[in-house]
Amino acid sequence: MGQLLLVRHGQASWGADDYDVLSETGWHQSRLLGKALAARGIVPDVVVMGGMRRHRETAEACLGELGGPSVPRVDPGWDEFDHVAMLEAHPAAFGDRKPTRAEFQEWFESATDRWTGGKYDGDYDESFTAFTDRVGAALRRTAEGVGSGTAIVFSSGGPVSWATASLLADERAAAGRLWRKLNPVCVNSGVTRLITGRRGTTMVSFNEHHHLDGVPDVLTYR
Repeated sequence: MGQLLLVRHGQASWGADDYDVLSETGWHQSRLLGKALAARGIVPDVVVMGGMRRHRETAEACLGELGGPSVPRVDPGWDEFDHVAMLEAHPAAFGDRKPTRAEFQEWFESATDRWTGGKYDGDYDESFTAFTDRVGAALRRTAEGVGSGTAIVFSSGGPVSWATASLLADERAAAGRLWRKLNPVCVNSGVTRLITGRRGTTMVSFNEHHHLDGVPDVLTYR
């Protein structure tokens, strides 16, 4: 029986010119995770990461404390969906002025509804269906490649949430609804544990973040 540890990246630089860079908090979260995994005796046989900078930096910080394969394998199937393109396809009601936090959250949720609904798939370079198919294929590749060992996957909240939803729900529509609930609560550097065996791939835990307990100002969702 093998196991997959799906890691959401550390906090990125929300609101900065380049979002795809870990913040100082993100680096700290990722190092804390590496120390916690090392304390549990985790020795990864396989390390996979998405193709984004925040995935690479999270892997670098975590593995610096943990050790593991010196060159993680890059699989773009674990990349996050393009939230910028998703928002641009659904113009904001507040126009060009800087939104309040509440206004931005309302816009993001409305844009996500539009993207996941399927009616406007032609407006996106990657529809929600295409995104979930891509992540599902990455999950299968990783599960098939781990054998009886341990794989750590450095990814994002969207792919981790879809991997979880697809394993829990009986059909795609239900998985999509579940994904909408799971994705917003993914903690930066949180860990979702899957096991592989005769029954296929099964979720054991979602969004573990005990490594952040008791550390001031490190629990973040965005």
